[in-house]
Amino acid sequence: MHRHVRQWLILFIVGLVVSGVTAFPLELELRLGAAVLHAGWSPFPQIAPDLVMWVDRVHAALVDTYGRYPFMAYGTDWLAFAHLVIAVAFIGPLRDPVRNVWVIQFGMIACVGVVPLALIAGGIRGIPLGWQLLDMSFGVIGIIPLVVVYRLIRRIEQAQAALPVL
Repeated sequence: MHRHVRQWLILFIVGLVVSGVTAFPLELELRLGAAVLHAGWSPFPQIAPDLVMWVDRVHAALVDTYGRYPFMAYGTDWLAFAHLVIAVAFIGPLRDPVRNVWVIQFGMIACVGVVPLALIAGGIRGIPLGWQLLDMSFGVIGIIPLVVVYRLIRRIEQAQAALPVL
């Protein structure tokens, strides 16, 4: 069971690290994404024109903002850093899952919190519903390995409690 806990936690940690690292080069990522969407072979302008328009709008806004106010990127730098710090917190359950089950519970609460945040803040900020759903998927998908790990940890606890005390 410990091996499965570690595998699921490593998957979750890798997801946090990737999310964090990719929050640093947003302008580059949007430029590349827009280039792919507008490539001659891309079907997206025909099948998802709203997506193409949204990516173009966000890219233009980011280029404008970073050009005139480069310090605004500092906010997403902190977002990236927060993902990396949270990933470090999950090292505790890797080492001792039963003692650090609270980290798993914290992670599950955070994943659930993604949904109302995306709906409320997304609505206030004028984010398209499709993009809000994409943002919510991080919480919905992220909670899956944590629920699996939580259940495995509870089984480990029960197995440990059944052992005779010497």
